[in-house]
Amino acid sequence: MKEKKSVTRLDSTYMDQYDAHVERQRRKKKRLLRRLALFALIALIVTSSLAIYHVQQRMVYAEKKEEYEQLQEEMEALQENEEDLNEEIELLNEEEYVLEIARSNYFFSKEGEIIFKLPNEEPSY
Repeated sequence: MKEKKSVTRLDSTYMDQYDAHVERQRRKKKRLLRRLALFALIALIVTSSLAIYHVQQRMVYAEKKEEYEQLQEEMEALQENEEDLNEEIELLNEEEYVLEIARSNYFFSKEGEIIFKLPNEEPSY
């Protein structure tokens, strides 16, 4: 049980000032706690939004990196294809190679020559 106070309170201007001072201190403390809570809430919101933004950017980076690697592989394949086509262009500029293709695929022959086409034979080019 609670004990009763044995000291009576004096009504004086000093006690009124003291009570006002204590009340001001209590309100200051309450305002301080509210400000700290508001600051903590704002800090939490900013931190969480930055964390979310960071995660999203990492996901975008991973997607772009994967896309970049795919495009690099595609570019390498296209470069190899270009090299093959350039080599074929050089070969097609040679008259002997063109004549060989014409002889094997289109039965073009020299005078007095007989050409025999074998089944399942792939072209020489």
